[in-house]
Amino acid sequence: MFGKIRRELGEVLHSLARQRESLIEAGHLMPDHVHMMISIPPKYAVSQVIGFIKGKSAIHIARRYSGRQRNYVGQHFWARGYFVSTVGRDEQVIREYIRRQEKEDRRIDQMQLV
Repeated sequence: MFGKIRRELGEVLHSLARQRESLIEAGHLMPDHVHMMISIPPKYAVSQVIGFIKGKSAIHIARRYSGRQRNYVGQHFWARGYFVSTVGRDEQVIREYIRRQEKEDRRIDQMQLV
C-alpha cells in the first residue's frame, strides 16, 4: 500500500500543514514512519498541529484507499506518539539527517541480516 499512497500522502501532509499556517520545510516518507522538519507559528501548540495532520491524513487515507466514508472508531493508521525537537543552530544538520534517512535505514536493515 505504501508505494501507491506515498506521492499523494506527501501532498496531503503539505496541504494539512498549510491549514494550520505551518510549513513542512523538509521531509521524508518511509514505509513505517515519517521524518519532517516543520515550521509552526507560535500561536499553535506543536501537539495541535501534529494531531491535526495525523488525524486528518488518516481519515483521508481511510476514505481514499479503504472505502471508509465514516465511523473511524478503532481504526489506526499512524502510531500514537511522535518525537519533537526544536531547531536552532543545528538546522542544516537536521535537514541532512532527514535527507539521508532512507539510505541509512537500508544500511541498518542490512547489518541486522548478518
